[in-house]
Amino acid sequence: MTLIPLPAHRPAYRTRRGVDDHPLRELAAVRRELAAVRREHTALTRKMAGEVRLRPWQVELLKLQAHLESNRMRMIVLFEGRDASGKGGAIRRVTRYMNAKHYRVVALGRPTDEQRAQWYFQRYVAHFPTGGEMVLFDRSWYNRAMVEPVLEFCTPREYRDFMRGVTGFERDLVRQGTTLVKLYFSVTREEQARRFGRRGEDPLRQWKLSEVDLQAQDRWDDFTQYKYDMLRRTGTRAAPWVIVRSNDKQRARLNAMKVILNAVDYKDRSSELDFAPDPTIVVSGADEIALMEAERRRNGRFAG
Repeated sequence: MTLIPLPAHRPAYRTRRGVDDHPLRELAAVRRELAAVRREHTALTRKMAGEVRLRPWQVELLKLQAHLESNRMRMIVLFEGRDASGKGGAIRRVTRYMNAKHYRVVALGRPTDEQRAQWYFQRYVAHFPTGGEMVLFDRSWYNRAMVEPVLEFCTPREYRDFMRGVTGFERDLVRQGTTLVKLYFSVTREEQARRFGRRGEDPLRQWKLSEVDLQAQDRWDDFTQYKYDMLRRTGTRAAPWVIVRSNDKQRARLNAMKVILNAVDYKDRSSELDFAPDPTIVVSGADEIALMEAERRRNGRFAG
């Protein structure tokens, strides 16, 4: 019989000084990966449940769209708010099942030199709806009320002229038959920072993180002051602001849909759905101003 010699040292698996703990480290890594998979699964399950809850409201949006088309009505919906406040995701859910022939999403970049020499509203008016059409602006002419003055993309005079003229512009728009809905998506500073962090870490989202985004946190108080001035000076009876709390994206999307649907008395509206927006998510511009002023009295500054 041939004896097979044993190795001089058997592999050790207990964690002691000088002992190989590689299997334990591998096990810990596997556990971390499993925990990450569970978290991702939970998030996806919640997301899918949220998408299912939107279905009845997306059906109503199709009815609204059909009503606009059959009555040759014009509708404009403005989606405003800070960076990473959920505007784009809300627009995608609103339009997901709509007839693409009768709606447009408009997201304009920086104006060209030629456009800068034009009447400020001209490049936006070029995208206004015709009869039977809905246009959704992912940011709008209100760039001049917040982003441009904070980042010095416009002069003080250009800002003043805009603030003086925008309410008359919108009154004429509404008076001539266009339904105008102005949504402001409001996110907290902490949630915005979390979303920016996720964008920076996720290769699939990094394209969303721009140079302007990186200034949003540092200039938070400046944006807040201009937000307050915008709500106070540009909200009118003809074109009021509606604030959508958007820390919870799913609830923000659903309630934004309700606000849009409530703007038009369309045919065949469901009698089984509750169209009243959640008051913890949707507040009027006037109520938001009051809340901001109360916060400033308590703490000496706006919270945002």
